[in-house]
Amino acid sequence: MLVLSRQRDESIMIGDDVEITIVDVRGDKVRLGINAPKHIPVHRREIYDAIQKEKAEKAEGGEAKGAEEKSSPKES
Repeated sequence: MLVLSRQRDESIMIGDDVEITIVDVRGDKVRLGINAPKHIPVHRREIYDAIQKEKAEKAEGGEAKGAEEKSSPKES
């Protein structure tokens, strides 16, 4: 992991398109401003984890449904 020190109003560039700016520091909280193209999703970690969990649950549900359809005998 790269660890950088920055002060208020200083930035970090990720690639050519993503800029992270330190907006404010108050006590143990840091406010960040993030400029990124619309095609790059930006989420807080807890939101990202919830999205990934939901995707995994949907994928598992789809796999289970597909298995049920294959194992069900068709009526003639």
